[in-house]
Amino acid sequence: MEDKNLKKGLSRRDFLKAGGMSTLALTIGANGVLSLGSKALANNTDNPSSGFGGYGPLVPDPNRILDLPQGFHYKIISEEGNLLTNGRKIPGAFDGMAAFEGPNNTTILVRNHELGTSASNPVVGTNPYDPAAVGGTTALVVGPNREVINEYVTSSGTIRNCAGGATPWGTWLTCEETRSATHGYVFEVDPQKPEDEISKTPIIDMGRFSHEACAIDPATGYVYLTEDASPSYFYRFIPNDVSQKPGALQKGGKLYAAAIEEIHGPAASTFKTGQKFGVVWKELDPYFCREDADKHGCIKFKKLEGAFFQAGVFWFDDSSAGEKNLGRIYRYFPATNTLELFYEATDAQNMESPDNICMTPWGDLWFAEDGSGNDRLMGITPEGKIYPFASNRLSGSELAGPIFSPDGNTLFMNIQSPGKTFAIWGPFARSNSSRAREMSYAAPAKEFAPKVSDKLVEFAENQGMSILEAAAFKRHGLKI
Repeated sequence: MEDKNLKKGLSRRDFLKAGGMSTLALTIGANGVLSLGSKALANNTDNPSSGFGGYGPLVPDPNRILDLPQGFHYKIISEEGNLLTNGRKIPGAFDGMAAFEGPNNTTILVRNHELGTSASNPVVGTNPYDPAAVGGTTALVVGPNREVINEYVTSSGTIRNCAGGATPWGTWLTCEETRSATHGYVFEVDPQKPEDEISKTPIIDMGRFSHEACAIDPATGYVYLTEDASPSYFYRFIPNDVSQKPGALQKGGKLYAAAIEEIHGPAASTFKTGQKFGVVWKELDPYFCREDADKHGCIKFKKLEGAFFQAGVFWFDDSSAGEKNLGRIYRYFPATNTLELFYEATDAQNMESPDNICMTPWGDLWFAEDGSGNDRLMGITPEGKIYPFASNRLSGSELAGPIFSPDGNTLFMNIQSPGKTFAIWGPFARSNSSRAREMSYAAPAKEFAPKVSDKLVEFAENQGMSILEAAAFKRHGLKI
C-alpha cells in the first residue's frame, strides 16, 4: 500500500517524527527488506481461516481443561504421576520444551521440570549432576498418531529447570532458575543420548545466574540469554568453539551483558514502543555476572522470561514491565546490533504477564501467560494485532512450553501443575517463511509508536544526532 504523504513529499523532519526512528536505524532498516515487508503485510487481511489475525473465539471445553477455537482438538499425552517407560513416576512441574524431528516420522520432545530439592514427583535419574537436587528433564517420543512411544529421563540433579532453548544441532539447553554456589547454570541435553556426561556438565562460562531462557543465532553460534530476577539483564555468550555441535559449548567462551551506547545504566522502563537503541556488550566475570553487569551500567529490565530466535531476530519478553506492569515484548537485531521495544501491554485483555514464547510456522509470535486467573496462549501478528488461541480452565496453574512439531501440524504445550502435556491439532496455517521474515522486520503497530515533539526533532537536527539519541539524553537530564 503506497503512502500518499510520501508522494506529496514529506520533509526530513516530518519523516523522522512520523517514524520515530533514528537516522542510523533508517539507514540500516529501510533497505528494501523493511519496505517490502510492510507492503506485503498491508496486503494481508486478517483472515481467521489462515491464522493471520487468529482463529476466532474460543469454544468452552466440556471437560473444563483447555478452551480452543472451533475446529481444534487436544489430547493429553503425558500427566504427572503416571509412569515413564521404565516404570518410575513422571516428574512434576512441567515447564519449557523443545521439539525435534525423530526417526520414522516421530517427534522428540524435551521437557523441563521446575523442581528444587524436594518434590512429591521428583526427577529420578541414574547420572545426576547433584544427587540432592530433584529437577531435570524428560523426553517424549511421539508417534505420527500423537501417541507417546517412549518417555524417559534425559538429565537429573539440577534445580528449577524453568525454560531454555533448542540448539540448531538438535540438543536442548536447560536453564536453572536459581543462583547458589553450585547451581544457576545451563546444561546441554541430547534427547538421543540421555544422561550422558554432557548432560551433567554445567556450561560455566555461560554464567551463574537465575537463568530463564536462551536461543542461538544459527548464523554465528552466539547464544542470547534472559534472566528471571529483579533487576534482570540481557546476556550474550560467544563460544570459543562455534562449530555448532554437541559438546562445543562446554569448551567455554565469553559472557557479556547489553548496555546502551553512550548512556550509563538505563532502566528499560524508560523505553518507548518502536524505539531502537544501539547496543554495546560489556564483558563479565561469569561467576559474578550480575555484579559486573551492575558495575558496567548495563540495561536493567524488570523480570525477563521467554526467548526465541527466528529469521535473524532474537525475541524476548519482560513479564511485568510497562506503565501498567502487564508485560512487554522486545526484539534484538544482531545484524545491526540494535534493541527495540516491540509491544507493551496496556490492557490485560490483550496481554498479562507473558512468559514462554515461540514463533508459529506462519510467522506470528505466541506467548503463554503467567498472570492471575485463567492463563491463555496468545498470538501477536506483525501488525501488532493480539488474539487468543487457548485458555487454561485449571485456575492457578500456568501454561508453559508452547512449541510446534517440526512439520508444523501439532502444537505441544504444558500446564505446569499438576503437570499435563498436550498435543493440539487443527486447521493451522501453513508454514510461511516469508511472513516469518516480515515479522522480524515489521514496524510496531502505529498506535504504539513513540510521540516526539517538534522541539526535540529540531534539537536532534541541529546537533546532528538521531531523535532517539536526543530523547535518550533528555531522559537522562540533558536540557533540550
